[in-house]
Amino acid sequence: MIYQNITLLAAFLLFYSIFAGRFEARLINGALMFLLAGFLLGPLALNVLHLAVEAPGLRILAEITLAVVLFTDAANANLQVLRINNRIPLRLLLIGLPLCLLAGGAFGIVLFDNMPWLEAAILATMLAPTDAALGKAVVTNPAVPAPIRESLNVESGLNDGICVPVLFLLLALLVPEELHQGTLTLALTLIAEEIGIGVLVGVSLAVVTGISMRYSSRHAWSLPLWQ
Repeated sequence: MIYQNITLLAAFLLFYSIFAGRFEARLINGALMFLLAGFLLGPLALNVLHLAVEAPGLRILAEITLAVVLFTDAANANLQVLRINNRIPLRLLLIGLPLCLLAGGAFGIVLFDNMPWLEAAILATMLAPTDAALGKAVVTNPAVPAPIRESLNVESGLNDGICVPVLFLLLALLVPEELHQGTLTLALTLIAEEIGIGVLVGVSLAVVTGISMRYSSRHAWSLPLWQ
């Protein structure tokens, strides 16, 4: 079965690589094409692709995929353009994202009569962050000005991380009233730990890696391909 799965995936990758330019120029981008292929080959249609992934494995797979996507986007970012036009992503994240959350919550209350405002806020927080994969056709299109492309790339990579603490707080407020104090404190502690540990690990690894790569480059230890 594993050979059949690999053959199907390889065949689809070959097919997509041949027509990728045509697909990206249309409304159907790469993420939608992969989703469509998975649906057609999976158990709901042709039932020839069998990938048995349980819930714990699916979570790990999703986390690894997200890490690879965000790392690739960050590695391909044009830092020179971002330094000159850093106001655009700042406005998108500090002004546009909060306004999107407020507008999404308001529309949720209007569209769903019986939905409490807290649940509408949670729904808006889950939907507000844009998906980097779905916006790839815009971010990689040379017709779009470079400052806009780089700003959208940065915004799509950071908006979900900003919304996660907001989601934690809203979920903490959703529990019964007698548990609010303890649950809210737990949520704030979890947010502080997640952000603190993330910043500490990210900055430490970046500094150590940067120093090591500069040292290696000065002594001609590395190759351009691996750099």
